[in-house]
Amino acid sequence: MQSCELVTYITAIACGIAKCCTLDEITVLAAAFVQLGDTLETIAINEALCVKSAGN
Repeated sequence: MQSCELVTYITAIACGIAKCCTLDEITVLAAAFVQLGDTLETIAINEALCVKSAGN
């Protein structure tokens, strides 16, 4: 998938969520997705470091 396609899909999903959720629900979802992204990034970095350490 190309980068522009990915951001277009994400934008469409965000607009769909915004149409059917309250402002409070949108706020909670936004915070949850930020935490999800940060956690996935932490896992990916840790895995990369473990693989790098195992190779040395």
